[in-house]
Amino acid sequence: MDKKNRTSCRDEMLQVVKQLVKTKGKNEFSTQEVLDEMRSAGTSYKESTIRTHLTSRCCVGAKQHHQTVYGDYVRIGHGLYALVHLSDAM
Repeated sequence: MDKKNRTSCRDEMLQVVKQLVKTKGKNEFSTQEVLDEMRSAGTSYKESTIRTHLTSRCCVGAKQHHQTVYGDYVRIGHGLYALVHLSDAM
Protein backbone atom coordinates (compact mmCIF):
# COMPACT_ATOMS: atom_id res chain seq x y z
CA MET A 1 0.00 0.00 0.00
CA ASP A 2 1.25 3.46 -0.89
CA LYS A 3 2.26 5.31 2.28
CA LYS A 4 0.60 8.52 1.04
CA ASN A 5 -2.79 6.78 0.94
CA ARG A 6 -2.33 4.75 4.11
CA THR A 7 -4.70 5.65 6.93
CA SER A 8 -3.50 5.88 10.49
CA CYS A 9 -4.25 3.17 13.01
CA ARG A 10 -6.41 5.68 14.88
CA ASP A 11 -8.44 6.50 11.75
CA GLU A 12 -8.96 2.84 10.86
CA MET A 13 -9.94 2.01 14.42
CA LEU A 14 -12.44 4.86 14.64
CA GLN A 15 -14.15 3.68 11.46
CA VAL A 16 -14.31 0.09 12.71
CA VAL A 17 -15.52 1.05 16.19
CA LYS A 18 -18.22 3.40 14.87
CA GLN A 19 -19.55 0.62 12.62
CA LEU A 20 -19.32 -1.92 15.44
CA VAL A 21 -21.28 0.31 17.85
CA LYS A 22 -23.86 1.06 15.17
CA THR A 23 -24.31 -2.62 14.37
CA LYS A 24 -24.58 -3.62 18.03
CA GLY A 25 -26.88 -0.73 18.88
CA LYS A 26 -24.95 -0.27 22.07
CA ASN A 27 -22.00 1.98 22.90
CA GLU A 28 -19.84 -0.79 24.27
CA PHE A 29 -17.11 -2.90 22.69
CA SER A 30 -14.26 -5.12 23.77
CA THR A 31 -10.63 -5.11 22.83
CA GLN A 32 -11.12 -8.48 21.15
CA GLU A 33 -14.04 -7.22 19.06
CA VAL A 34 -11.91 -4.35 17.79
CA LEU A 35 -9.01 -6.69 16.98
CA ASP A 36 -11.32 -9.11 15.15
CA GLU A 37 -13.08 -6.38 13.17
CA MET A 38 -9.84 -4.66 12.17
CA ARG A 39 -8.38 -7.98 11.01
CA SER A 40 -11.56 -8.68 9.01
CA ALA A 41 -11.27 -5.23 7.43
CA GLY A 42 -7.74 -6.10 6.30
CA THR A 43 -5.70 -3.83 8.56
CA SER A 44 -1.95 -3.81 8.16
CA TYR A 45 -1.38 -2.85 11.79
CA LYS A 46 -0.01 -5.30 14.33
CA GLU A 47 -2.16 -6.44 17.22
CA SER A 48 0.16 -4.67 19.67
CA THR A 49 -0.25 -1.36 17.83
CA ILE A 50 -4.04 -1.69 17.85
CA ARG A 51 -4.08 -2.54 21.56
CA THR A 52 -1.81 0.40 22.38
CA HIS A 53 -4.04 2.82 20.52
CA LEU A 54 -7.23 1.52 22.13
CA THR A 55 -6.02 1.14 25.70
CA SER A 56 -3.56 3.99 25.97
CA ARG A 57 -3.05 6.46 23.18
CA CYS A 58 -6.74 7.10 22.41
CA CYS A 59 -8.27 6.38 25.81
CA VAL A 60 -9.47 9.10 28.17
CA GLY A 61 -7.88 8.82 31.59
CA ALA A 62 -5.11 6.40 30.58
CA LYS A 63 -1.60 7.09 31.80
CA GLN A 64 0.12 9.29 29.28
CA HIS A 65 3.07 7.42 27.83
CA HIS A 66 2.83 9.11 24.44
CA GLN A 67 3.61 12.58 23.20
CA THR A 68 0.34 12.77 21.26
CA VAL A 69 -2.84 11.40 22.84
CA TYR A 70 -6.51 11.44 21.83
CA GLY A 71 -9.76 11.21 23.76
CA ASP A 72 -11.69 8.86 21.48
CA TYR A 73 -12.61 6.10 23.94
CA VAL A 74 -13.33 5.68 27.62
CA ARG A 75 -12.75 2.49 29.61
CA ILE A 76 -16.02 1.31 31.17
CA GLY A 77 -14.89 -2.06 32.50
CA HIS A 78 -12.19 -4.69 32.25
CA GLY A 79 -11.45 -4.88 28.53
CA LEU A 80 -14.58 -2.86 27.72
CA TYR A 81 -14.66 0.56 26.12
CA ALA A 82 -17.15 3.11 24.80
CA LEU A 83 -16.94 5.89 22.24
CA VAL A 84 -16.67 9.32 23.85
CA HIS A 85 -18.57 11.00 21.01
CA LEU A 86 -21.37 8.54 20.42
CA SER A 87 -23.30 10.87 18.11
CA ASP A 88 -20.58 10.33 15.49
CA ALA A 89 -21.53 6.66 15.24
CA MET A 90 -25.31 6.67 15.44
